Amino acid sequence: MVRKRPNILVTGTPGTGKTTTSSALAEATQLRHINVGDLVKAKNLHDGWDDELDCYIINEDLVCDELEDTMEEGGNIVDYHGCDFFPERWFDLVVVLQTDNTVLYDRLTRRGYSESKLSNNIECEIFQTLLEEAKESYLQDIVLPLKSDSIQDISTNLSTLTEWIRRWQPST
Repeated sequence: MVRKRPNILVTGTPGTGKTTTSSALAEATQLRHINVGDLVKAKNLHDGWDDELDCYIINEDLVCDELEDTMEEGGNIVDYHGCDFFPERWFDLVVVLQTDNTVLYDRLTRRGYSESKLSNNIECEIFQTLLEEAKESYLQDIVLPLKSDSIQDISTNLSTLTEWIRRWQPST
């Protein structure tokens, strides 16, 4: 079965604007926004809580099983800070949002991140960990890094992505 609408993964370090971008893009294009963090909580797709990182330990197999049918249908924007465990065949575009470290530090501080969690995420952004993960997990020509420092960047990204969706054609 060929998908009639594309699937897009929006990934990046926490605080880069994945949920804001994904929500706005879903609204603009009528695609379905899937926030994996919310899905994990709602459906208990985790193996408990990590006190050190202050987050759920997601069960990647359970997440993939839960999403399989939905992803095959197409028309999804998946929002998550990891990307290497999703099947490559699911995505037509992988967007990696990137944010200046000073901007990111301020965003994560406002969220109340602990010093270790803050440091871990800033290092992740400095070393472009998510961009490298995306490039290793998906075809290079579907990985699209986008700057996400400001409201203007989000607006520009929405225009770019909306146009990409408008032009997308299913592969046969």
